[in-house]
Amino acid sequence: MGLTQKLLSHHHHDDGSGGVITHPRGYELFAGAWFLGQRARTWDRLVALAGPQPGDRVLDVGSGTGYFARRIAPVVEPGGSVVGIDPSQPMLVYAAAHAPANCTFQAAGAEDVPFGDASFDLVVSSLAFHHFPVDRRADAVREMFRVLRPGGRLFIADFRPPRGPVLNRIVAAVTAHAMAHDNAHEISELLRDCGFTVTGTGRTRLMHYVKALRPQG
Repeated sequence: MGLTQKLLSHHHHDDGSGGVITHPRGYELFAGAWFLGQRARTWDRLVALAGPQPGDRVLDVGSGTGYFARRIAPVVEPGGSVVGIDPSQPMLVYAAAHAPANCTFQAAGAEDVPFGDASFDLVVSSLAFHHFPVDRRADAVREMFRVLRPGGRLFIADFRPPRGPVLNRIVAAVTAHAMAHDNAHEISELLRDCGFTVTGTGRTRLMHYVKALRPQG
């Protein structure tokens, strides 16, 4: 078990994924330190890249402490809302306690989203994909496709390992390898296989991202 798992009280999967985080305050402290005081600026950049619009109904998959949802919430006003799902009850309790009025949170895994077909204009996910069980990641992407309306947008950002071998080994040791591999190609391929049109990829601070569209047809 890596240091991060101990700090954040992970329920760790045996397949190399990051497992479920159950210590929200520890996670918030870790995230603030990891982004060197630039967390808000980094996530506001992610919000701009994801492109939420006033009135949008947004789903945040693997919402954790609700940080991404909270950054999106004012952008979709008036009339818009953000729903976060996460399998960790402690994270959901923390998220709900810090949420604005147009944010709600529900317990659910990414592979079994409890909403109807075509329910959302935008689906987002940040720093969550590497936590999904490896053998259920395709199921998670299919669920994202299902709950998006035709023409709806998808934005996934995940951890980008450092390029240097020394730093990469440190990250592997700290996180029990869950964050030591660049999964950008895997995400893009899964999106295409599940019917999405990938519209853009790129990098931002410590992360890579993929933008996609559910085709109108």
